[in-house]
Amino acid sequence: MLVNLVRKELKVKYTASVLGAFWSLLNPVVFLAVFSFVVIVLRQSIPDFPVFLLSGLLAWNFVSNSLQGGARSVIDNANLVKKMAFPREILPLSAIGVALFDFALQSVVLLVFIAWPWSGHGLRLPELLLYPLSIAVLVAFTTAITFWVSALNVRYRDVGHLLNLALLVWFWFTPIVYQGWLVQRKLETIHILGIDAWSLYLLNPVAVIVLGFQRALYAIVVPGPGKDPILPLMSLPRLTGVLLAALGASLLLLLLAWRSFFHRSGDFAEEL
Repeated sequence: MLVNLVRKELKVKYTASVLGAFWSLLNPVVFLAVFSFVVIVLRQSIPDFPVFLLSGLLAWNFVSNSLQGGARSVIDNANLVKKMAFPREILPLSAIGVALFDFALQSVVLLVFIAWPWSGHGLRLPELLLYPLSIAVLVAFTTAITFWVSALNVRYRDVGHLLNLALLVWFWFTPIVYQGWLVQRKLETIHILGIDAWSLYLLNPVAVIVLGFQRALYAIVVPGPGKDPILPLMSLPRLTGVLLAALGASLLLLLLAWRSFFHRSGDFAEEL
């Protein structure tokens, strides 16, 4: 049923569309064009900026698409919810499935671009080993938040509007367009209750996920002697440990979110 629902959502998404699934690739391309212009105007030099930007956008687009689709998943299928009994978890999971389809397309394009000789970048080991771990954290955390958002939006329709604002703020609080090292340099000098603000910043799971994707795919920490770093100065073992901690917390969050969704789902038909 989940597979069929994902297939249906994809058909609806691309129905009567000339470009079809190509629209999934257009969003990061537009982001790339806009922010490349901004970087040129501000005269900020980031080597291989397309790879840097798209590495972060790859993770962010999955989070954004999943949450926006998941928030509407139960409401958009109100007729189905009111007419038949089935595991309601399938609805937000279908939104995750559609986002995964787009994520897979964008991943293939980015990986081919990086690996192609004329790109001048190339994939690098052992950094690339962080990629599957980063994906695992991404899927676990996003699924948990999608469960919560989809359930809350059934009862409180303001959640959908609030989500758009939250995603806008969340995007700029995550080092996608700008260098993560700049955040680290600023926050390591600030201490709150004896804890440096950089450590507190890493409590943002999306920031950790994006840093994992950037380290795996972009992989340039310091571009050269005498130049400022691009990515945060973190060893691979430390970043791996942070990602593993985020994965554990995300799995726990997923369990709690699923239980909350399950308890709320019994009232969906009446609330719709």
